[in-house]
Amino acid sequence: MATFILGKDAKIYRGASGAVLAACVEMSNVKDVTINMEDGVVNVTTRASGRFKSQAPTIGELSIEFDMLWKPADLGFQAIKDAYLNKTPLELAALDQDKDVAGAQGPKGSFYITSFSRSEPLEEAISVSVKASLNEFDSWVE
Repeated sequence: MATFILGKDAKIYRGASGAVLAACVEMSNVKDVTINMEDGVVNVTTRASGRFKSQAPTIGELSIEFDMLWKPADLGFQAIKDAYLNKTPLELAALDQDKDVAGAQGPKGSFYITSFSRSEPLEEAISVSVKASLNEFDSWVE
């Protein structure tokens, strides 16, 4: 039987910039999370490449996008909002499971909050869409 991990079991943690994972706390007021990892490419085509261009990866980009309910009393919400308003980095780790589960994995690093967009739909709770852009990569947790 194939095993898989459900999105609801994934966790996102926050801490002061540079904090170790053990010192980071879970942000439970988070809904959908998307981890974006993409490399730039350089054209390395030569006449020997044949019919198609040849490309090689260069420097990558890493960002984490997620939604939160607009809950001003929530400590995670406050930390994200303050990091955005003050342009200060936060340590974030977006893992596929609880950090204490053996084999949990995902990116960890220092991120700036580069987007903090509030949505006020008529028939839903106010929420905020957040984009965290990598400042300094610490590790791929495994």
